[in-house]
Amino acid sequence: MIIGYFKKLIIKNREFILTEVLAVKGLMALLMKNRNTGEKWTRDEKMEIKNHFRVISKMIPVIVVFLLPAGSLLLPFLAEVLDRRKKRRP
Repeated sequence: MIIGYFKKLIIKNREFILTEVLAVKGLMALLMKNRNTGEKWTRDEKMEIKNHFRVISKMIPVIVVFLLPAGSLLLPFLAEVLDRRKKRRP
């Protein structure tokens, strides 16, 4: 139920979130690492993503969810929502 609520919020703000993520050099590539390569994010990469999200969350409050404890478990979901490709890579 809670995840469904956040999913709706993220989808509703998808374009704005995407614009902000693309404005930060390297963040989109880092966020898509898991989807593109199947590799897990390292602890340092998760910290880097969270640091970027701290700045972005000042403009988009829904991003705060990813800063909460265990918020990084939702990162694959965010990457899925922000993925601009028509088909997923094999």
